[in-house]
Amino acid sequence: MIPGGGQPNMQQLLQQAQKMQQDLANAQEELARTEVEGQAGGGLVKATVTGSGELRALAIDPKAVDPEDTETLADLIVAAVQAANENAQALQQQKLGPLAQGLGGGSGIPGLPF
Repeated sequence: MIPGGGQPNMQQLLQQAQKMQQDLANAQEELARTEVEGQAGGGLVKATVTGSGELRALAIDPKAVDPEDTETLADLIVAAVQAANENAQALQQQKLGPLAQGLGGGSGIPGLPF
């Protein structure tokens, strides 16, 4: 190392990388515990997913159930799950975005969902 040459302190860089890795792991754990909801049909169908995208619950109002028209119900379910997943992705951006920027950018980092 050149005295005063501006060479990075490798120990300090490793500590920063370890802290960022721990922060990322903590954020991912928090996402897995946090639940978000999406709905369709004015609330007739509600889907609950975790911040990491795991479907946890599906609530269907009896008014949405028409034995003669199961196709509409299926469409409402798909729309509610998609809305919940969009909310989960927004939460991921909120929680993981700043960490990704700290790692040198918001895209192209393997293992991150955005």
